[in-house]
Amino acid sequence: MAKKIKAVVRLQIAGGAATPAPPTGSVLGPHGINIMEFCKQFNAKTADRRGQTVPTIITIYVDRTFEFITKTPPVSELIKNKCKIVKGSSRPNKDKVGSITWTDVEEIAKAKMPDLNAVDLEAAKRCVAGSALSMGLQVID
Repeated sequence: MAKKIKAVVRLQIAGGAATPAPPTGSVLGPHGINIMEFCKQFNAKTADRRGQTVPTIITIYVDRTFEFITKTPPVSELIKNKCKIVKGSSRPNKDKVGSITWTDVEEIAKAKMPDLNAVDLEAAKRCVAGSALSMGLQVID
């Protein structure tokens, strides 16, 4: 028989650095799961992704057990790392903070492809390019 789901929680946690402190503890605590056990499992699974933001979907069951799925880092973070910028522009249509090449956009699209709802690589590249434009970057050849 399948387990009954109590809650599904989405968090963005630094890879390999989950602690029982907020925000992890304050979000998972009310559901009654063992927060230290989650932190140990999460840190072991994401040890190779230390320093990156890891979106995580945690399924919590009525018997206080849990499962979690990790996703690839957000597109905006991948773009910031590739272009070596701290943050995007506050006025992306007027102030440009840098540029990104289509080759870099394709690399990011390939890395992010499992989590995007794009049918093919061209659609994924357009999604990434749109995010870059929204951050105030120019997409160049």
